[in-house]
Order: sequence, then structure tokens, then C-alpha cells
Amino acid sequence: MKRILVPTDFSKHAENALKLAAQIAKKNKSEIFLLHMLELPSQMSDAVSGGSDIPEVMLFIKKANETLQKIKESPFLDGISVIETVQFERASHGILAFSKKNKIDLIIMGSHGSSGIEEILIGSNTEKVVRLSDIPVLVIKKDPAKFEAKNFVFASDFSQEIKKPFKKMVEFTEIFDANLFLVMICTPNSFKTTIAAEKIMNDFATNFNVKNYSMHIFNDSNIENGILNFTNSINADLIGLCTHGRTGLAHFFNGSISEDLVNHTIKPVITFKI
Repeated sequence: MKRILVPTDFSKHAENALKLAAQIAKKNKSEIFLLHMLELPSQMSDAVSGGSDIPEVMLFIKKANETLQKIKESPFLDGISVIETVQFERASHGILAFSKKNKIDLIIMGSHGSSGIEEILIGSNTEKVVRLSDIPVLVIKKDPAKFEAKNFVFASDFSQEIKKPFKKMVEFTEIFDANLFLVMICTPNSFKTTIAAEKIMNDFATNFNVKNYSMHIFNDSNIENGILNFTNSINADLIGLCTHGRTGLAHFFNGSISEDLVNHTIKPVITFKI
């Protein structure tokens, strides 16, 4: 993962994402692409696409570039190659198009945290990118300070269709020399005997050269609760999931993981497209 994209709206959440990107970049000798999207009113956008210079637009561009330059001078980015871009496009669509054009390996995005009745839904742009991105997306909610991914939970049904994203996930764990906790959540609606679940996981794991991993079967009332409760029980640093890019967030197992999983945990979540 040598090319990391961090979209920024200059918020604290975006700064948290950039701080995490810097830590990964230093570990993996990666370069960071810092992208700011300018979503202009339609009349301004038409004028810009037609080659007209509008004073207000030029001012927006100037201010955005000045802010990006100031961000690049942050001490935590010392020694890292940072390429900044200002782009006119709708945020989620622009982020996805930019990542394809520039062969990005990982997108890191900040999002709101949540607690009790003050719970805030994940931003619509972040949700769209998570759902539609063909490359891994890492969502972080708080200042990473010193990010650790020593205990990394990967929850799945370990079906054959996740082999490709699983390889990408393994590559990510190797950056941090993480302890990988492979977990299958069993619920009343997706019950498997221990023997059956262990066989599925063992058969799957033998296809990969995975280091520092353990396999777990966790019973709970539903998949979301199971992932969160297992994650908390081992004090994991990071949660990994596979997505189908269908309606909502992640579709795997025989049902779907709702946005609640991302909204209800302050842990970073990384998703890999099936």
C-alpha cells in the first residue's frame, strides 16, 4: 500500500485521517495524496468548465491551496512525500474517480465519533466511498496519536468469494506485524456447530500464508453485536470487514451489516471490496 489517499474538508476528522496516513506512510514508505473537493454552485461550475474565470471561484481555489500548503508543513508529515490536489467535483464521486486515476492503494477517511444519545451517523460521503470503493477504505473517528494495529479483528463467513479481499487484508496486517483474530459470528439465524465452523475456517486459512493469527467462533444475538462484543473482549485496535458494494454498508454472511456497526464503535474500521 504505497499510495494513500486522504480526502480533506479541513475538519478535525480529516486531520485525524491524515495523522493516521502519516504513521502508515512512515512504516511502509508510502506517499500521501491529499485531496480537497470544491463543490461549486451549478452556475459557477458551468462557468469554470467553460473556461471562464470567476473572482469568487479563484478566491476559493487560492484559499484551498493556501490551506493545503499549511497542512503540508505539519510536523507529523516531515519526511513524507505529500501531493496536494484541489478538484471541482461532487465529493464522493470525485474521491472514487481520483483513486482510480491515480492508482491509489488505500483511502483513509475521518468520521464522527458516537456516544450514547449523541450518536452521529457516519457522513454520507464517507458511507458512499466505503460502499462503492474498489480499494480498501479505512475509517477513523478519533485522533490516532500513536496508532497501533497489534490486535486486528477480521470478521467474515470465510466463503470462497472473499479470497481476493482477504489477500489485501493480509498485506495490511503485515505493515503492522499485527496479531490477526479471524472470527466467525454465529447467531440464532446463522447457527453453525463448532465442528462445522472450525472446518470452514481451517479450510479457508490453509490457502494463505498468514502469520500470527488465531481462529475464533463467537455466539451472539446478531452479527453486529457479535463483532462489537468480540472486539471489545480482546481490546482490539482495528476491525476488518468485506463489502459487496450493495445498498447500505457491508453485505456478507447470509445477511447484511448495517451502518450501525461503523456508527456504534469508536474503533477504526477497514473495509475490503469483494
